[in-house]
Formats: sequence, structure tokens, C-alpha cells
Amino acid sequence: MNSISQEELALRRFRRMALITLSAVYLLILVGASVRASGAGMGCPDWPTCFGQWIPPTSEAQLPDNYQEIYAELGYGDTRFNVVKTWTEYANRLVGVTIGLLIFITAILSWPLRSQDRSIPVAAIATFLMVGFQGWLGAKVVASNLQPGMITLHMLMALAIVAALIFALAQARRSIMVGQPVVSIDPGFQRWLYIVLGMTILQVAMGTQVREMTDMIREAQGEELRTEWIEFMPWFFYVHRSFSALVLLANLWLAVLLIRSLGWQHTLTRLTFTMVAVIVLAVGSGATLGHLGMPALIQPTHLLAATLLFGLQFLIWMSYRHSLAGRTSSALASAQGPRAPETAEHAALP
Repeated sequence: MNSISQEELALRRFRRMALITLSAVYLLILVGASVRASGAGMGCPDWPTCFGQWIPPTSEAQLPDNYQEIYAELGYGDTRFNVVKTWTEYANRLVGVTIGLLIFITAILSWPLRSQDRSIPVAAIATFLMVGFQGWLGAKVVASNLQPGMITLHMLMALAIVAALIFALAQARRSIMVGQPVVSIDPGFQRWLYIVLGMTILQVAMGTQVREMTDMIREAQGEELRTEWIEFMPWFFYVHRSFSALVLLANLWLAVLLIRSLGWQHTLTRLTFTMVAVIVLAVGSGATLGHLGMPALIQPTHLLAATLLFGLQFLIWMSYRHSLAGRTSSALASAQGPRAPETAEHAALP
């Protein structure tokens, strides 16, 4: 009994830590998007130091007179010191280091669970290794002078980290979802779920292209013409903007299917309505960007909504699989129930 209690305690401790770490990763995504939207990505032109110092300077007087020439020879563009941009980028790096520590703790807490579910420590340790790779990739992003392709790769790696963390968390919540089996669900739900997932992947892919195009337009037109960037957007920007309405309608129908089948209280229904709320945020922030001159404060919100949508859909898919397993277990238990007395009677025979 004590062993079961300790296992449950370890499971709860891991779930709590994994949730904190996942929230922190999303915070880092928001901070990173804010750095990019504010143009502070090169606030520290070197890595891991900042202007050659572990603690950034607070004024240009603390730098050599020829520091711009030094960085120009290394292939960097405009590296004029800006205290706000420098410390914004430095804060982003500090948040990244903190999250690395949180993921390391999460990996340690996952180890006692290897006897319950081996996939949990495997996913947690893989996440820690991916964070190390992400740190190296961050250095390459700075070294590339913020090339759009490298930034996109950095973002995709962040999504992979989110997916690995959610996988570990969903596996740790498996018993919760098995306890909420999908006894009766619309036959079209699973097919529609895969359609919605495909639509989201397509929409995120188009959004990535729009994001890269925005960087190119920023480079060509300058920050001061931000309100006119929309005029230089290619055709797929308008496809991306229009397709968001279809994504919203498709997810609303998914929610309707769940309400009809499982009611309002099932975890899957609640997760789906949370997902719909995130889509509304993504559509609203996207419309604001398209119609109000690309305001810098809205760009991080739009990116955060997109990554939240990805995470929620992945969690819904994992939770649905576990609920299906619960239904199968319930069916097997019901089928074996009538034979239980006979089995017990036979067991009592010499």
C-alpha cells in the first residue's frame, strides 16, 4: 500500500512540475516573439556573452570606441548600442536559462516513474537534450545575423520541445483520461479530429512563410514604415488570413460533436472549448495585424496563440487515445465480469 502511495506521489509531483515547465516554455515563446517584434533580436550581437560581457553594459560609454567596426568585420550589420534592446534580449536569454533548469528538474522527477511508464522519462530526457540543442541553435541564429530560415528552424524546435513535454504530461495523466472513457462518441469525431489537425498544420506552415516574408519586408522597408508592410505581402498572406475562418468553423464543429456525444463535463469537451477560445484569439490578433498596420504588440500575441493551438490539439489527440483505451478496458472488464465467480470457484478447488 505504501509503495502505491509513493508511486502516486511521484506521479503527482511530476505532473505539477511538467505543467510549470510547459507554462514557462510558452512564456519563453512569448518573450522571444516580443524580442523579435520589437527588433531587439540583435540587442546582443554575440552569444553567450553580450557585447563581450556576461552582464550587458548599461551605456555606450562602457564599450570600446570602435565596437561597431569590430562587429562589422565579423559580418554583423547595424550594432549600435541600444540599452532597451540589449537588456530585452538579455532578459530573453535569462528566461531561456531558467527554463533549461526547469526542464532538467522535470527530467530528474520523471526517473522514478520508469517502472510505471517508461515513455515518461524517455520523453522528459529527450526534452532536456532538445533544449541543449535549442541553445546551440540560438547561438547559430545570432551568428547568422537573424536569417529568417534560421529563426523559423529555431521556432520549429520550440514546438518540438512543447510536443515532447505535452507527451510526457499526457502520459502522466493517462489514468485520469482512462477513468473518463469515451463510452459513446460520434463515429465521425476521429476522422474530423485528423482533418482539423491537418488544417492547423497547413495554417501554421503558411503562417511561418508569412512570418519570414514580414522579416524580409522589415529589412527592405524599415521599421518606420511598419503600417505599410501589408501592401508588400504576397498572395499566400491573404490565403492564410482567409483560411483562419475555416479553421475556426472546423473546430467549432468538433466541439459540437463532443457536446452531443460526451456532454459539457468531459475533459475532452473542455479542452476543445479551450482550443476554440485560443483560435478566436489567433483570428482576432491576425485580423488586427492585417487591418491595423501590423502593430508590434500584437505580433507576439498572434504567435503565442498559434503555439497554444498546436499544443492543445496535440493534448486533445493524446487524451482521446487514452480515453479510447479506457473504453476498451471497461469493455474487457464487463466481458470478464460474469466469469469471475466461476474462476474464483475453480481457484478454490485443490
